[in-house]
Amino acid sequence: MIKKIGKVKTITVLNEFIRIIQDDYISLTDMLKSKDGDFFISDWLRNRNTVEYLGVWGRIHNPDFNYGEFATIRNKTGLNSYKISIKEWVNKTNAIGLMAKAGRYGGVQ
Repeated sequence: MIKKIGKVKTITVLNEFIRIIQDDYISLTDMLKSKDGDFFISDWLRNRNTVEYLGVWGRIHNPDFNYGEFATIRNKTGLNSYKISIKEWVNKTNAIGLMAKAGRYGGVQ
């Protein structure tokens, strides 16, 4: 169930509040904070399954998705030496399903 706390919409998952940001983006930062404070988004993007999912989602929902860059990133995922940030992912693949915001109420959506 979606609730409004002030101007912010939230959902509750396992007794944790997860913000819903503009255009119905769900805050991954809130989700990760509630699960494990030592886990970072960049580690999440190192997971091959995550990258594969984002690639399929991009192909279905984003006509401007950059498949060439996606293939390069996919080939590097899982390597200990490889990390990519959300901003890099968005810039390299023209992704529309993720966004990073800086500032007080920033995070990854």
